[in-house]
Amino acid sequence: MSNKIYHLSTCSTCQRIIKTLNNGEGFILQDIKTEKITPAQLDAMKQKAGSYEALFSRRAIKYRTKGLHERTLSEKDYRDLILEEYTFLSRPVILIEDEIYVGNSKKNVEAALEALRK
Repeated sequence: MSNKIYHLSTCSTCQRIIKTLNNGEGFILQDIKTEKITPAQLDAMKQKAGSYEALFSRRAIKYRTKGLHERTLSEKDYRDLILEEYTFLSRPVILIEDEIYVGNSKKNVEAALEALRK
């Protein structure tokens, strides 16, 4: 299994995190805006993260504009929304060996760095 980062090249936070992680060296970088996430990739992420909801970003602008904050979403909804609109994926998603790190929290980035050092 190779290391991979799903990110947005236009996201300054993603770019900063990639810099922190050896400038992305040793990772396959997938810009989710130009190279859409496939259903198989999303399903593999879900296996590691435990749910589609864990991969879903409620910070996406469209979350409110589509009125999603007023609905109860199912796992199928989360999956469909992420596949339909890349901004719904909580970014970055970092895969190192068999571990997954979702989002840009400091704790997450430090855990990914620690995993790289092993």
